[in-house]
Amino acid sequence: MKSLLLSAAALSMAATGVYADTSDKRIALSNNYAGNSWRQAMLQSFDDVAKAAVADGVVAAADAFTTSENQATEQAAQIQNMILQGYDAIVVNAASPTALNGAIKEACDAGVVVVSFDGIVTEPCAWRIAVDFEEMGRLQVEYLASRIPDGGNLLELRGLAGVFVDDEISAGIHKGVEQFPQFEIVGSVHGDWAQDVAQKAVAGILPSLPDIVGVATQGGDGYGTAQAFAAAGRETPLIVLGNRQDEMAWWAEQHEATGYETLSLSIAPGVASLAFWVAQQILDGAEVSKDLSVPFLQVTQDTLAETLAATPEGSVANTTYTLEDAKAVIGGAM
Repeated sequence: MKSLLLSAAALSMAATGVYADTSDKRIALSNNYAGNSWRQAMLQSFDDVAKAAVADGVVAAADAFTTSENQATEQAAQIQNMILQGYDAIVVNAASPTALNGAIKEACDAGVVVVSFDGIVTEPCAWRIAVDFEEMGRLQVEYLASRIPDGGNLLELRGLAGVFVDDEISAGIHKGVEQFPQFEIVGSVHGDWAQDVAQKAVAGILPSLPDIVGVATQGGDGYGTAQAFAAAGRETPLIVLGNRQDEMAWWAEQHEATGYETLSLSIAPGVASLAFWVAQQILDGAEVSKDLSVPFLQVTQDTLAETLAATPEGSVANTTYTLEDAKAVIGGAM
C-alpha cells in the first residue's frame, strides 16, 4: 500500500534512470533482530529492492546480515567485519543509539557510507532515517482521550529494552499522559514487539492490575495483549494496535461482532528500502541531509479493510520506497 505522501514539488526533483556511477558499489544491511513480523517484513523489503537493483546493474551487490542475538557488541563486530569485506555502504538498524558509535566511526573513517534507520545511531558521521517515534507514542494517548474522555487506567506495552525506538515511543506515551492527566499508567511490561512475548507478559501482570480502559503499545503486541485479556476473562480495553496482519484481522472480527473500533500505527518496514536508496544516492554523489524523516503509517476504521486486504497473512502493513521516493525525501530535507 502506497502511503508516502510526496509533494508535487518534491516529485519534480525525482529524476529516473540507472546510475552507472554506483554499478561497482556494494551495500550491506546490518540488522540486530529478526524475531517478529515487522523485522521479517523489513528484511523482505530490503531483499526485494536490493535484488532488483543488482539485477539492473545499479549496484554490484546488496547483502543482508542479522545478528544471532540482540546484542550491540555482536552487531559492532558484524559492522567491523563488513568494513574488512570492503562494503562501500552499510545501512544499519541499530541495537543501540550509542553502543555502536565506535564501530560506526571506524566505518566512516574507512570511507564507508553509513545510513541508520528505525533504530538510529547518534554518531555524527552517520545518516539517520526515522519517524517521530515520540509523537507516535503521544498520539496514542491523544486518541484514547478522544474515545475515553473521562480517562482511567492504562497499561503500557513496551518493546525491546534499551533500544532507541522503545525509549522514544515510551517517552511519547508518558508525555501524552502528562497532556491528558485523566489517564494513569498503572502497569508497564516489555512485549519485545512480539505477540507471544506480549501475551505472556500481560498475562503475568494482569492479576495485579485494577480495571484497564486502554492499552498503549509499540507494535507487534496488540493481538497478544487482547488474547491475554480474553484468557483472564477480563473485558477487552481499547488497545492501540501496530499494523500487524493478525491484530488487524482481530480488529475486523471484533468490529463486525461488537462495533469495536481503534487506531493502528507503526513505521512501515519498507523504510529499509528507503535506506538502501539513500545510501545509493550518497555513493552516487548526491548531497543528503544527515537527518531524514518519514511519516508513520496509520490505519483507521475507514482504511482497515483496504489495508488488511493488502497485507499478507503473518506480515505487517507496508510500503516499499523507490528511487524516486528517496530522491523526493532527500530533496524535501534540503
